[in-house]
Amino acid sequence: MTSTATPPGLARFNALEEQAAYTALLGVCASTAWARRLLAARPYADPDALYATSDAVTAALTEAGLAEAMAGHPPIGRPEPGDPTSAREQRGMAGATDELRAEMLELNLAYQEKFGHVFLICATGRTAEEMRDAVRDRLGNPPEEEREIVRTELGKINRIRLTRLVEED
Repeated sequence: MTSTATPPGLARFNALEEQAAYTALLGVCASTAWARRLLAARPYADPDALYATSDAVTAALTEAGLAEAMAGHPPIGRPEPGDPTSAREQRGMAGATDELRAEMLELNLAYQEKFGHVFLICATGRTAEEMRDAVRDRLGNPPEEEREIVRTELGKINRIRLTRLVEED
C-alpha cells in the first residue's frame, strides 16, 4: 500500500513561517527572485511539485536573477570557510594534487575573465579531474551557450539542495 501523505521534511518546509522558509530557500539558491517565487507557490503537495516549480523558475530567471544565484557559489576548489554545503558538493576536489588545485585556480580565473562570473557546475559526485576537464571544455563556448549551460547546472544544484531540504527526516 502506498501513502499519499506529504513527506515529513516537505510538511515541515510547508509549515515554516514565511521568513524562515525564505531563509531556507536562499540557502538553496541565492537568487531572491527564485526564493520568492518558490515561497509564493507553497504549500507543495509533494517533492515533485516543488522540483517542477524550481525548474520552471530557474529556467525563467532574468540575467540579474541568474547573476545573483551564481554569486552565491564559491569557485570550484575554494569553498567558503564554514560552508558545509559547498564543501560537501565539492568533495571531489578534496583529494586533488597541489598541481591540479593550481590548475583549477588558473582555469577558474580564465573562465571568470572570459564570462564575468564564477564557473558553475553541479560538482556533486564529480572528481577533480572531471571538473577540470569540464571547465577546460566550457572555456571554448560562446557566452550565449555558456549561459544556458550555467542555467542547467544551477537547476541540477537547486534540485539536489531542495532534496536535502525537504526529504530529510
